[in-house]
Amino acid sequence: MASDATVVWTDRFLDYSWTPEHPMRPARLRFTMALARGLGLLEGVETLAPDPAGDADLLRVHTPAYLEAVRHAEPAAAGVHPAVAPPFGLGSADNPVFPRMHEAASVVVGGTLAAAGEIAAGRTRRAVSIGGGMHHAMPAAAAGFCIYNDVAVAISWLLDHGFDRIAYVDVDVHHGDGVQRAFYDDPRVLTVSIHQHPATLWPNTGWPEETGSGAAEGTALNLALLPGTRDAQWLRGFHAVVPGALAAFRPQILISQCGVDTHREDPLADLDLTVDGQRAAFRALRDLADRYAEGRWLAVGGGGYGLVRVVPRAWTHLLATALDRDIDPGAPTPGDWREEVLAYAPVVRPPHTMGDGGDTAYLRWDGPGGTYETGDDRIDRAQRAVDTAVLATRRAAFGLLGLDPEDPRD
Repeated sequence: MASDATVVWTDRFLDYSWTPEHPMRPARLRFTMALARGLGLLEGVETLAPDPAGDADLLRVHTPAYLEAVRHAEPAAAGVHPAVAPPFGLGSADNPVFPRMHEAASVVVGGTLAAAGEIAAGRTRRAVSIGGGMHHAMPAAAAGFCIYNDVAVAISWLLDHGFDRIAYVDVDVHHGDGVQRAFYDDPRVLTVSIHQHPATLWPNTGWPEETGSGAAEGTALNLALLPGTRDAQWLRGFHAVVPGALAAFRPQILISQCGVDTHREDPLADLDLTVDGQRAAFRALRDLADRYAEGRWLAVGGGGYGLVRVVPRAWTHLLATALDRDIDPGAPTPGDWREEVLAYAPVVRPPHTMGDGGDTAYLRWDGPGGTYETGDDRIDRAQRAVDTAVLATRRAAFGLLGLDPEDPRD
């Protein structure tokens, strides 16, 4: 009988480790698993250890020359980075070369492939690999801390193993550019990215007008939100775009990149979400998979650079959501875990609860000129900004999906 959920994990995910000063450090994964275990969340759950992805699967997305470049790249002298990234995007400050980089990145891809394989084989409905989510990697270049694009590889694999309608929803603060590019002209894949506005954040793509090409026109949706967007406004935008698109596309599986650099404390971006808002997004994704994809949900990690205060709590909620073992945001974090955090980062104040006290109640979008006045000028301005973004996305893509861009019922 199929299990409800599979957690993919191996300590080899911790080998994906750049330089000591790099913002993406494996501590965020280590403390996530420690927190999940400390809360008893994984009691009775047998984690699945993946094999590294082989060249045949990596070549689904990446070029042979790029694989060879990654495999044979040599670290530069300590602290030395070229002013301009050399060929293949390797050796820059964002993507420094580290020992056995190919092997570490292949394990990340293997984790997402293992999750996809469990769902495809009918052994589980849901699978989570928090080590994955490297959505910026391009066919012949590393980008944005991403070496190999595990999500694109897994989608390609699924297309060859019985799936022909795959929905990908990306809630990372950065545009899911690598996955969008991989399937921009493939009508079998719907990509939806909700991210900080490209005029204000790298990679400066993900405009509403990016809707797909050829037969796939309408299967790329981009909701670009202004800096400072809070939980309620973010959720208003999410629910104004994602459910309608999924209902029209009718996916057989939902894949979600669950980067948590949308958090208000994240050092690399400017949205204003709390862990509570991120938890609400994960629960919404679970519900949408149940509603539109017969419960098939593959969730991966992604960005998130609040290494000990944010990522561990947010992704513990992600694991809990997939396992149907939801954790109250008011629940205390384990004392032993807080002590472990302090030993790693003595200057960081560890969180004492699993939430931030965020307000996740939101007003549903009800069409152009709808009601959003609350009497709080700041909130009203923020909601008007979100509604402007929603309309831009819906007007660019909804008609191509056979939906009415201005009808809130779609």
